[in-house]
Amino acid sequence: MRLSIAEFRRRRTAIREQLGGARRLQALRDAGRPTVRERIEALVDPGSFSELGTFARSARPEDAEVTPGDGKVGGFARIDGRTVVVAGDDITVKRASSSLVGGRKLRRLFRAALEAGVPMVFFGETGGARIPDMMGSDGFSEIGPFAFPFERRRRVPLVTVIVGESYGGSSFMAAVSDLVIQVRGSCLAISSARVIGAATGEDVTSEELGGVDVHAARTGQIDLVAETEEEACDQVRRFLAYMPSNHAEPPPRSGRIEASPDAERVADLVPESRRRAYDMRKVVHAIVDRESWLELAPRFAPSLVTGLARIGGLPVAVLANQPMHQAGALTPDACDKATRLICMCDAFGLPMLFLHDTPGFMIGRRVEHDRLLAKSMLMKQAVAMSTAPKVSVIVRKSFGLANHVMCGIGMGADLLCAWPTAEISFMDPGAAANVVAPSADGDDVIERVTRDAAPYGAAGLMHVDEIIDPSETRQVVLGALERAAARPRDPRCPRPLASWPMSW
Repeated sequence: MRLSIAEFRRRRTAIREQLGGARRLQALRDAGRPTVRERIEALVDPGSFSELGTFARSARPEDAEVTPGDGKVGGFARIDGRTVVVAGDDITVKRASSSLVGGRKLRRLFRAALEAGVPMVFFGETGGARIPDMMGSDGFSEIGPFAFPFERRRRVPLVTVIVGESYGGSSFMAAVSDLVIQVRGSCLAISSARVIGAATGEDVTSEELGGVDVHAARTGQIDLVAETEEEACDQVRRFLAYMPSNHAEPPPRSGRIEASPDAERVADLVPESRRRAYDMRKVVHAIVDRESWLELAPRFAPSLVTGLARIGGLPVAVLANQPMHQAGALTPDACDKATRLICMCDAFGLPMLFLHDTPGFMIGRRVEHDRLLAKSMLMKQAVAMSTAPKVSVIVRKSFGLANHVMCGIGMGADLLCAWPTAEISFMDPGAAANVVAPSADGDDVIERVTRDAAPYGAAGLMHVDEIIDPSETRQVVLGALERAAARPRDPRCPRPLASWPMSW
């Protein structure tokens, strides 16, 4: 027995400390990069990591001795005292390429997270498929489809952190995650620049193909950029602090509550004229708890600000028009950005706060060709179908279809309020005047149409629940969130957006 235990300990230590071998470990050290186990230890509570699948190895006999863990490492751990499943690619073992046993390990870990009802965090850095394992009908059939992340139906939160060159499996994982963080210097793509060059002759660098600036500003396929891996770990912890462990639990409430000093003078942050721009983030900061704002995808579709925050300690997602960009007009990309967040909120019962200040949708050939019609209707459908609590505040202008997709009139808001400065109508009064009376009496028409757009007409017909003093915004929203949090919670209640795809 003693000899058997000693041999077991020797083997386990060798696998966990030597990984894919001294030469590959030294290459990581020389590059100043951590191993996958060091990444996991840096994220989770000290001493909490309990590994599964330590003794996994390649199913191919010729590779069995040189593939400890078969390129994947994972297990249970705790983050800020909460249980999670955490896993990652081990590039010291055949570049963490996708293989039969490595894939089997990830499926086991993923299902363990679903069964335990806990979040999963994944560190992605893989060279793609392991060609010998994948080739031939037998090898391809044995490995099977990368299906397990798609079966999640958002029952538990899933976070992917891209820490290196990521192709294939870990990129697929990112594409179906609730939060995607990419560390600067990494690459997120389906195929590598080298493969693309060989297949098509296209000369492209990894940075040009799938670097952080590409995804942060152009594709919107990541939510946060991290300059370092330490920053990425901080972002994971912050995100999970807003989220329940699974769809059956309520979002966690924080005991730290501190209102912004601007809460009661929030009206001073908004110019009276609808044509003057301002930073909607300042309004958000004035309403939410201090230091609780976590903005998501800030560089993608910047005319819509989205993020997570707390009000009175209660987590809330914020969707707010940004007059600093395109006057706050909505675009096809803004619709995608909003719809993805709305789906996540519906799945996990996270309340949403909509802040209106938009002239409507962008118009023109380009946005029409970018499928504005389909994107706007998808966002409207998401708002209408969502079962999560929704609070909507019309700060300044809110015209046409944009009013509807921002959870405005008739869209099922639990509470729909307006500031006295709000303007609600089919279109901007100036544009309407040009249509109705393009002649010299246009100024009179503008004045009349502007007067008619005041919120009192809609409030008089009970299409707006209440007109509020801007200084009361935080307290009014908090009251709505408190009522929502006190609702009986039935985990069997269908959440129609939980199974919607992650992108369109």
